[in-house]
Amino acid sequence: MFHAAGRYGHFATVAQARPPGSPASCQRRHRPSCRFEWFLGDGGDPAELVTAWLADNGLPVRNLVRTASNFHPIDVGTPCGASLYVSAAAGSVMAGGAPGRPSPVPEIPDVAAVLYVHTEPAPIPESGLSPRPKDHGESPTVAWSLGGWEDSWTPADHAAAVSEVRSAIARGDVYQVNVVGHASAPYAGDPGPSLQRVTELPGARYGGFLAGDGWAIATASPETLVEVRAGRVITRPIKGTRPATAQGRRELLESAKERAEHVMIVDLERNDLSRLPGVGPVRVDSLFAVRRWSGLWQAESQVSAPIDGELGLAELLRAVCPGGSVTGAPKLAALDEIARVEPVGRGVSMGGLGWIGTDHLDLGLTIRTVAATAGRVHLWAGGGITWGSDPQAEVAEAAAKAAPIRAALAGS
Repeated sequence: MFHAAGRYGHFATVAQARPPGSPASCQRRHRPSCRFEWFLGDGGDPAELVTAWLADNGLPVRNLVRTASNFHPIDVGTPCGASLYVSAAAGSVMAGGAPGRPSPVPEIPDVAAVLYVHTEPAPIPESGLSPRPKDHGESPTVAWSLGGWEDSWTPADHAAAVSEVRSAIARGDVYQVNVVGHASAPYAGDPGPSLQRVTELPGARYGGFLAGDGWAIATASPETLVEVRAGRVITRPIKGTRPATAQGRRELLESAKERAEHVMIVDLERNDLSRLPGVGPVRVDSLFAVRRWSGLWQAESQVSAPIDGELGLAELLRAVCPGGSVTGAPKLAALDEIARVEPVGRGVSMGGLGWIGTDHLDLGLTIRTVAATAGRVHLWAGGGITWGSDPQAEVAEAAAKAAPIRAALAGS
C-alpha cells in the first residue's frame, strides 16, 4: 500500500509532470517523495486509509477548515501537497454502493496519493514534461503510432442500455442514471507527447497527469468534483451538452430536458453537501451557466457551503464520491443500475483526481480522462439519461465527448 516514488518505465516523461489542481506557485519547485496505493481487493475503508496516510505525512486533512489559515514556508524538504486519485469503483465503495463491473485497467490502483515536497526550482522543459531519466539499457525510441479503437459495446448496445435505463425510470427505480461506455486502442512508442496533448485541450480546468509503475492517467477534465478553499466546500456539477456553435448555445439554454436533468443533479449535490458534518447552509451560487470545453458547450452550476465545524477528508470523500453528475439520482440506486447495464468497469474515469494542499483542496471529476497502460490507451464517455432521453442522441453525445480525446491522442 505504501511505496517510495520511483521509475515508471515508458511513463517516466509524465511521472513528474504537472499534477492536476496543483498550485502555480509550486510548479518546478516540488518533487514526488512517496506514494500510497489501494486496490479494491485490499480491504479496509479507503477513505480513512488514504486520509490517515496524508495526515501522517503532514497534511491538514483531519480538519479541513484549517486549510484556510495554514501557512507553510516553501523550504526545501517541506511538504507541498499531494496528488490524490480515487477511481469510480473506490468512490462507490466509499458511498456504500455497487463497485460496478471489473476494470479494464486492473493494474491501476483504485486510490493513489503521491506526496510532493519542496525542492530547488527546476528549469522549464520545452515540452512541458519532465525530462526522462537516461537508461542506457533501454532499446531505441519507437515512433508514436496509435492503432484502431475497439469499443466495449456497439452503438446499438449503447442505445439498448439507454432504453433499459428509461424502463427503470418508468418503474420508479431511479430518476436519472449516467451511462458510460469504454474504448481502447493499441499503441507503440512513447505515449508522453500524446497524453500531453490531451491535458492541453481547451477548457481543461484540471489538465494534468498522474503516473505509476506501468501506467499513466492524463485528464482534460473541466468539472470540479469538490474544492475546499477559504473556509468553503464547493462543487461544480456539469450536465447538459451541445456543439460549441451559436445555435448549439441557444439549444442548450432553451432545452427543457437538459435543464430538468441539470437541476436534478444540482439538487443531488445540495443533498450530498448538506449531509457533511461541520458545514453550514448549502446554497446554489450559480445555476446553468454555459461553459465551453473543446468543441462543446456544457452547462455548469456551483453549489457551496461554509465550513463552520470540523470536517475531515474521509467524511468529504464518502459524501461526494462518486460524483452525482456521473452517477444519477438517487445515487445508490443509480449505482446499481450502472453495474447492471455497463459492459465494463469505469476504470480511471468518473472518479476524482486533483490536489490536497496545505491551504486548499481541489479535486476534478475524471471525465475527459485517459488511462495508458503498457501498449494500450483507454477512454470512457457517456451522458445522463432521463425519461426524455433519445437513445440515438445519447450515443451521438458520447461520441462527441470522446472525439477531441481521440484526435489529441492521434496527433491531430
